[in-house]
Amino acid sequence: MTSYDGYCVKCREKQQFDGQEVELANGRRAAQGSCPACGTKMNRILGKK
Repeated sequence: MTSYDGYCVKCREKQQFDGQEVELANGRRAAQGSCPACGTKMNRILGKK
């Protein structure tokens, strides 16, 4: 797993989370993981390779 930073909607602040890279339904790359503070699912859209 790689570490990413993203915005947690529940905590309303930026958090650093461990996640894995996935491909969304529209073909975009994204990192998905859970917030270390509250456990909510977090997503971060990644750039193209």
